[in-house]
Amino acid sequence: MVSCTGPAGPEGLEGLPGPQGPKGDPGVNILGTAFDVTGTFNTGNDYRIYFEFPVDKVEVFESDAVLVYRQWETVQDGNQTLSVWRPLPQTVFMSNGALQYNFDHTFVDVSMFIDTQFDRTTLGSQWTANQKFRVVVVPADFAKAGRLGKPIDFNNYDEVNELLQLDQRRIETYQAK
Repeated sequence: MVSCTGPAGPEGLEGLPGPQGPKGDPGVNILGTAFDVTGTFNTGNDYRIYFEFPVDKVEVFESDAVLVYRQWETVQDGNQTLSVWRPLPQTVFMSNGALQYNFDHTFVDVSMFIDTQFDRTTLGSQWTANQKFRVVVVPADFAKAGRLGKPIDFNNYDEVNELLQLDQRRIETYQAK
């Protein structure tokens, strides 16, 4: 066993002044982000909506989790319109076969695409035109099992939203390429 005794060393330099951030849970550094991407699936884009993360607004690391939800429908609650979000992949069984919305991503982009068991050109516009997706970037520390002391259901958008404390009024919408 080794131990040291003696006087304490000199005190370090004072840091630069700046604003104090919000108080968080001890030991947890969570800064998740969400944004919407809209686009239309067609033969010209091979039924793939591609979006490059805006580096001036979103920083995604290779270790981060990227989740994508499709706006399935909207419902009225009094004077308020609420979005119903379903996680991808999402499969729809149709009379001529299955349609699946899915996605892939890197740390620089995300793309949503449609796979079908039939000719995609026969899809109605309700499945292809003006589709809206919510992309949520979850920091790696947050995604670790047990990091917050309870399991996280990433399929439940409302639970992810609550845990990341996303401000719905500040979610930006981007048009995909």
